[in-house]
Formats: sequence, structure tokens, C-alpha cells
Amino acid sequence: MILSHIYIVGRFHGEVMKILKNRLSKSDYQKLMQIDNPAVHTFIAKYIDLCNPKKVFVYADSEEDIKRTREAAIRNREEGKLVTEGHTMHFDGYYDQARDKEKTKFLLPLGGDLGPEINDINRDEGLKEIHDIMTNIMDGHELHIKFFCLGPTNSPFSIPCVQLTDSAYVAHSEDLLYRQGYQEFLRQGPDARFFKFVHSQGELEEAGLGLLVSKNIDKRRIYIDLESDVVYSANTQYGGNTIGLKKLAMRLAINRASKEGWLTEHMLVMGVNGSKNRVSYFTGAFPSMCGKTSTAMVTGETIVGDDIAYLRNIDGKTRAVNVESGVFGIIEGINPDDDPIQWNAITNPAEIIFTNQLVTDNGHNYWNGKPGKCPEEGANHSGEWHKGKKDKEGREVKPSHKNARFTFRMDVLDNIDTKIHDPNGVEVSGMIYGGRDSDTWVPVKEAFDWAHGIITFGASLESETTAATLGEEGVRKFNPMSNLDFLSIPIGQYIKNNLDFGNQVEKPPHIFAVNYFLRDKKGEFLNDKDDKRVWLKWMELRVNKEADAIKTPTGFIPKYTDLKRLFKEVRYKDYSKEDYVKQFTIRIPENLAKLERIEKIYVDRVPDAPDEVFKVLGEQRKRLEEAKEKLEDIRLHLGEL
Repeated sequence: MILSHIYIVGRFHGEVMKILKNRLSKSDYQKLMQIDNPAVHTFIAKYIDLCNPKKVFVYADSEEDIKRTREAAIRNREEGKLVTEGHTMHFDGYYDQARDKEKTKFLLPLGGDLGPEINDINRDEGLKEIHDIMTNIMDGHELHIKFFCLGPTNSPFSIPCVQLTDSAYVAHSEDLLYRQGYQEFLRQGPDARFFKFVHSQGELEEAGLGLLVSKNIDKRRIYIDLESDVVYSANTQYGGNTIGLKKLAMRLAINRASKEGWLTEHMLVMGVNGSKNRVSYFTGAFPSMCGKTSTAMVTGETIVGDDIAYLRNIDGKTRAVNVESGVFGIIEGINPDDDPIQWNAITNPAEIIFTNQLVTDNGHNYWNGKPGKCPEEGANHSGEWHKGKKDKEGREVKPSHKNARFTFRMDVLDNIDTKIHDPNGVEVSGMIYGGRDSDTWVPVKEAFDWAHGIITFGASLESETTAATLGEEGVRKFNPMSNLDFLSIPIGQYIKNNLDFGNQVEKPPHIFAVNYFLRDKKGEFLNDKDDKRVWLKWMELRVNKEADAIKTPTGFIPKYTDLKRLFKEVRYKDYSKEDYVKQFTIRIPENLAKLERIEKIYVDRVPDAPDEVFKVLGEQRKRLEEAKEKLEDIRLHLGEL
């Protein structure tokens, strides 16, 4: 390769220009040269030279360029049109349906160590492997060079990004999910500290509807180079592996934030309405399929973002932005009764990409749980489909995958918040942590203080696994702050960063925990799906000092009288004392068992855990054991402490 060392040493400017002039059209070359940043030019030239695409396109922020991306996705058979205007379907390969955690690795120099929970490979070895895989990988393909901005543009939160991909579907997805960034590169010029992404779907084969999917899944690799802020992705199409600005960029941002004293979190951002036109903003961390998007889009409130947030200390206040400006959501089970906002968005004409669902002969799409009768046949990610179809392992193939998705710009939502693009973000009043927990946490509780919340709620978060990641479902997993899969720093350092952040702001946000999945002894859910509307209203009252609470060994819980009133006002229904006692009884044995699990994890798996973790967990254990001694049935009944 001509540029084998250019990217490292930044030399041979003439060779860079030669490659760009030879491989780009005159207009695309001029677009690129308007960016006054030699590092951008060198990076792009290096991977044009290495990947060797048939054609190269450079995109700016214009509507014409965005339209060109959309048309390329259809032309290249990565998306097919559906009957509703603006709707298209994309298929990922049958075995390419979720994030590949095993093949996602950090490239670390000799002696580098992120801890036992984080997957890594020697940097020199990993670079050699990924460059070998990517050599000529785009032969016969079109390369799309796109510029985006993480966070609002012209903002202290802005991080410019350049994406190289031979997948028009990936480029189209990012047009829907992110703010255009070409102008941001022009604005920042040579000072831009940008993230870089190189993706190739590799060799392709046909799936349903004649759409093309990645063939060489055995060579699927997702490598993250923290030293150069580069993400490599090859032989995969699934968005979590390929849409570079999503969870892949999140790993780069966590690393940068750790060095600079701010936070990158796997969090929604939403506004909860209170009295006298008051809006209080909350962030919330939930593992996939645990109610995160449904919380962000709950009826009656406003959404700023549903997935990733940057948090900064600005003038002593915690302020947050949505890193994205679109939604890459799970579609399974969405219906007009439980999800009216999402249902309205995805069933009306708009620019939306659907993935891995059934498509009928008349161009309609069907997902698992969609109201109405399931079609008898059609095409999906497995190819031609019919009821009862089985895969080669003998498993029934459902009409759509459990992790099937939709992608759209947030401006199609009825409840979008007016501050979504505010360069200074929104002031955060509260932070929420929630996961899948059938037997321990009450539906909603508030931490005693910042450290108690970060450690016993965030750093102690557990949840059952779901279809969003490859591997076995239904296993309870440790997932601190719902961010374990995306950490690019040791867990102990990450927790310390969170603790330190709260100490640096004048008034740290209140911290809450929610649990939408609590069950009784018969296995029946004790929460209704829509009860989260009430829990949010109680949290809004708490951050504004308008509701009292009961102090328990694990945090503050609501008073029955407040919830009874809120259920009547918000859900127009009665709330019985019997339901309250079932839901908010503190389950002491389960809480003690959880503490034992979490303490063991931090002893065995987190060698750099801050001392404060064990101190706060120990204090919680003492409170629970004291409560246990007071009760014959070893359960804390409400109001008895």
C-alpha cells in the first residue's frame, strides 16, 4: 500500500493529494478540500487506498446529498421500498442480528489493560488483522464519505466525525440518526479533534426480496483504536456493529470524557411536566429491552433523546445533550395502545428504515406483536418465509426478529422537546437507573445522596439479558450504569468519574431507581406498563421538593397518599393500599442477596474499585440487617421504620 505509514507520521502530502485527485470526482475533491484539516485528508486517502472501492462519493450537508445517499441504498439493493411513502426495509444476514460482543475489541498497546470485563487485543496485532481483512474489501463497491456531529453543532458538546462506509444503508441510517457535520468541520478547521470510522459490509449474498447481506460473518470484526480515535468494522451490516456514531463512538467518547472530566452515558434525556408550566429534565440508564425508549416516549412528557447523553458541568450545573437526533428503536410489540407515540410515528408516511421484519407481497411490513393477523407468508431476513419455517438448527423462524428495528429522525415524533438542539443542553434535575428485576427493587425509589445513588443504584445495576446481544437470553447480568458493554476505561475508573462529577457541580441531580418488572410469587407482574407515568410524576415532585417520602434501608420510597392521588390524576384509576404494600414492601432477603452478589463482583472482577463502593454497600447491608432483626417475617412492611 502506498500509504502504509502516512497515517501515523502525517507525511507525504503529495501522495495524499495524488490519491484523492485520482479517486474523487472534481466536485467531490473540491468538497473535501474545503475542509482545512490535513488529518482528514490523510485519513480518507489512506482507506481509499487500502479498501480500493470502485467509486467514491463525498457528501456535504445539503438535501441533495442526503437524497443521493437514500437513492444509493435502493440502487445497491440494501433497502427495498415498502408501500407507505418514505418507508423502506433493510435485512441483515440471518446470523448478523445483534451486537457481536465477542468480536468487538479494543486495540491496546503492549502493557495496556482495561480490566477483565473489557475485551481487547494487542494493538499491533489487531491493526495488522483488520488491515489485512480490509485490503481490497470494497472492490466493486461504492464508498460513501459522510461528515456528522455528535451532540448539537456549534456547542461545547460538539464532536465532529467522519464515516467511511461501503454500505449506503449505514450512511442512510446515520443521516436519520445524527446531525450533519460538514459545516462543523469547516467551522473547526485544523483544530477539529474528530472521531473516525471505517466500515465495509464485505462480500455480499442475497436474502429476502433480493436484498444483499454480508456473507463472511466468520470474518466479522469490530475493532476500536483509542489511541487514534478510529473504529473499524468489517463483514457485518447490523446497526450496532456498523453505525459508527452510535455505541462505537460512545466508547471513544467515554475515553475522552474520562480524560477531560465530563460524562458519556447510556442514557435517555426527557422532560417531565409539572405544575405551572414547569419542566424538569431527567436522564435515565436502562439496558436494552428494559423500558428505556418507552420511558423516553411516555405519554404526556417530552423527549430530548432515547439512548446516549453527554453530561457536562457548565457554570456549576449538570447539563446534558442528546448525542443523536434520531431513534434506532426496537419494534417488537409496538402497538397503538401501549406505544401511541411510536405507533403514530412508524405507521404514517415519513422517511423510516425498518429492519428484519416480514414483508408481504403487497409491500406491507409485519413485526412480532403488531396488531392484526400475522400473514401466512412473505420475505424476511431468513429469505422466503412461511408459517412454521425452521432454520438449519431446527428453530422456528419468527416473522420478524426479536431485535428488529426502526430508524427515523426525531422530528417525526409528536412529543419532541423544543430544546433538543440547544447548544447548551438542558439542566438535569434527576437521573434514573432501571433494569429487568423480578424480585428485588421496588417500582421507584430515591437515593439518599449522590454517592448512595451512583453506587447502590447505578454501579449495582443488574438485568436479564435480551435479544439485543448475541448469546443466551434470560441470564441476570451485572451491568453498571447500563454501560458495561461500551466502557473503554476500567470499571473502577468509570465509577470514580461518576462519583467525582457529582462532587464538582453545585447541586448534583437527585438519583432514582425504577423497576418495571417486579413480580409476585406466582410470577405475575406487579406493575402495569403505563404505571411508569406515575413514577415519573412522583420523581418530578421530589426534585422540586413538593412530595415527602418514607425512608427505608435502601432509599426513599413514595407515600401511599401521594401515589393514590397521582394514579387518579395521571391514570384516572384507583390505586389500592393492597397494591401499594405488594409493590413497595422492601424485600430484605433479596436485597441482602443482591448486596452479596455485587460485593463479590467488585472484589473478584473490579480490582480498581474505589473504596467508597465497599463503604456505601457496607452501610446498606447494616441498615438491612438491622431491619431484618426487627421483623419476625424478615420483611420490612411500610411505615414500620
